[in-house]
Amino acid sequence: MAGPMGRMMAGTGPENRSIDFKVSGRRLLAQFKPERLTLYAMLFCVVLSVGLNVVGPKILGQATDLVFAGIIGRQMPSGASKEEVLASMRERGDGQVADMLRSTDFTPGEGIDFTAVGHVLLFAVGVFLVAGLLMAVATRLVNRTVNRTMFRMREDVQTKLSRLPLSYFDKRQRGEVLSRATNDIDNIGQTLQQSMGQLINSLLTIIGVLAMMFWVSWLLALVALVTVPLSFVVATRVGKRSQPHFVQQWRTTGKLNAHIEEMYTGHTLVKVFGRQDESAAQFAEQNDALYEAGFKAQFNSGVMQPLMMFVSNINYVLVAVVGGLRVASGSLSIGDVQAFIQYSRQFSMPLTQVASMANLVQSGVASAERIFELLDAEEQEADPVSSARPEELRGRVALEHVSFRYDPEKPLIEDLSLKVEPGHTVAIVGPTGAGKTTLVNLLMRFYDVSDGRITLDGVDIARMSRDDLRAGIGMVLQDTWLFGGTIAENIAYGASRDVTRGEIEEAARAAHADRFIRTLPEGYDTVIDDEGSGVSAGEKQLITIARAFLSDPVILVLDEATSSVDTRTEVLIQKAMAKLAHGVMENGSIVEQGTHTDLLEADGAYARLYKAQFAQAVAEVD
Repeated sequence: MAGPMGRMMAGTGPENRSIDFKVSGRRLLAQFKPERLTLYAMLFCVVLSVGLNVVGPKILGQATDLVFAGIIGRQMPSGASKEEVLASMRERGDGQVADMLRSTDFTPGEGIDFTAVGHVLLFAVGVFLVAGLLMAVATRLVNRTVNRTMFRMREDVQTKLSRLPLSYFDKRQRGEVLSRATNDIDNIGQTLQQSMGQLINSLLTIIGVLAMMFWVSWLLALVALVTVPLSFVVATRVGKRSQPHFVQQWRTTGKLNAHIEEMYTGHTLVKVFGRQDESAAQFAEQNDALYEAGFKAQFNSGVMQPLMMFVSNINYVLVAVVGGLRVASGSLSIGDVQAFIQYSRQFSMPLTQVASMANLVQSGVASAERIFELLDAEEQEADPVSSARPEELRGRVALEHVSFRYDPEKPLIEDLSLKVEPGHTVAIVGPTGAGKTTLVNLLMRFYDVSDGRITLDGVDIARMSRDDLRAGIGMVLQDTWLFGGTIAENIAYGASRDVTRGEIEEAARAAHADRFIRTLPEGYDTVIDDEGSGVSAGEKQLITIARAFLSDPVILVLDEATSSVDTRTEVLIQKAMAKLAHGVMENGSIVEQGTHTDLLEADGAYARLYKAQFAQAVAEVD
């Protein structure tokens, strides 16, 4: 068959819709269900690690108390008890100093007990070492969990893409779809790698540190909590400002990828028509939009950390002032205040990290929403549960009053009836937009008819499974597709069984590709890439025709498959067909039917098209 694609391109990308971060976040977390055991092990390691890290400052506080007690004890007269020394200080008018030293466990006349200090410090080192090892194990488990989850998501996307109807891809730019399957999944993976373990660690640290702070001093704990509402307000305000910018950033990334992909695949035409400047201007426009969205997203998220650090410093000052007063009154020891200041830092840092990661998570959730939108897209209609199949596949095709429309308001094919007998070759000829390629799509069930039916050997193809239907049909499209490999491998791709080199060469000869293949340095073993570099457009089409011949289908469909070969070769390929009948389509209807000779004698639409394209070439061949 000949003719350009008759499909309707509706828009340049998916519709914009609001992002529900809560729903998307829950769906993203649900992806981790198969990794529950690994997550439990990771959580166990994190809990132990956080617990040890939280105990650490208290242990160091004991070391500080030992050092301070030794310094004070050395300055006191030996032979007296602690109570006697404090009473003597009060008699001298140093009651405030005596109150401050009341909570210090010193022995008058004795200096620093370095053995005890060493034991405490050694114990602290052991605690921090074990905590670090546990966190390393937890990080390894997080990496394993995230990578396995992303592996499954990629498989889900790949499976989904294979189930989507052709209409889904017709309505979207290819680069935009590819961006979802690559960039968005990579962004989700990076987001989870960076935030998942750290987020759990930070939340548990906040809980553990808060418990220790109340244990050391409930008053200082309440002082430390004064700044929490301020931190929450800062995180909420900045987070809400960042959300729409992250969404726009990834949408714009998809559009930019689509533009680059289009310009790369069509770079020859861009240069031929001198559209480099226009292409560069469009790229600059998309790039500027991405810059603007990315800048706003990153600026808003970047503001978070300095603001949270400012709040943290306020907290630090309050704790230091109140803690100093408590030490002066003798209610707390120096070591406890030192430990509490460390806890204050430990408490503020996770809050800052959680706030910063909230923006990172927003970026990941924005990508997750795009992935879920793809996964939620309506799939092609499922095959019948009990599919029918012709007893013997002979290739008799009948179109019975077929009508089809992409847009309900714009019919493309109306009441079309056609019969093709086994062994016959039918050429559907017509001007651009007549519906020739649409007819192919209906036969292959890329689309289903709006009215009427198509039968194959008397069986309605709507009752057949798509695999059974397409197994008997070979197809060569106007747009050639090759994969990275040898020419022989590309031709053999059309066979459902292992084929010999002789069968491959026979198919190439039938497609008139053997001659040019043998002129290549490695012949059939010449390696080409997916773009077919090293062979011309016409030679690529001959390879795809040979591939279709090798599949030995009951029905062979050529959708303008010879558009890139020279006219003389096209005539030779057409002459290789057994019988030739022709139908001429205009505006979705067959206006002429008959043999080649009959249609030429009728001097109608077919004759005009034939004379315009083939008359001179036939004369040369004959």
